[in-house]
Amino acid sequence: MLVETMDAAHASRKRTRGLQLLSLFIVLFSALTIYPSKAHAQIVGDLEVNIPFQFHAGNTKLPPGKYLIHMLDDADLTFMEISSADGSTSALFEVQAAAADSAPDKSELIFNKYGDRYFLAEVFEEGNLNGSKVAESRYEKKISQEDAAAHERASVRHQGQQ
Repeated sequence: MLVETMDAAHASRKRTRGLQLLSLFIVLFSALTIYPSKAHAQIVGDLEVNIPFQFHAGNTKLPPGKYLIHMLDDADLTFMEISSADGSTSALFEVQAAAADSAPDKSELIFNKYGDRYFLAEVFEEGNLNGSKVAESRYEKKISQEDAAAHERASVRHQGQQ
């Protein structure tokens, strides 16, 4: 009789622990699902930019030239794409929320510069405090340990604007 009571108590504790874990999983899943949609101000349309130097966007090295940048559709505002104006070169890169100290007067890209190497670091739209910070690649992390960063800015405009 005592053994049966202990087995029932053990089974009850296992069921309670399982329900607690399931509840925790549901809460975490809900929080992670909701967070990305509120993390970024979405860039509307394509941004055009002329970048006069070779640079890295995510894990891709890109040549100087004219580029279009936009949020990747259906990516919960966590990925952006940059492509050359002629469509010959493109890269996807991960972004997260960023906040400017003050709303920029014009849309701009901000690059981290280490020696003669440039890495796309942030994207901000004119008049908006909220922007996107580019996730550092392994290569940039390695370079940043060897050299201090300077910042370089490139003005952008919405495609079709003069």
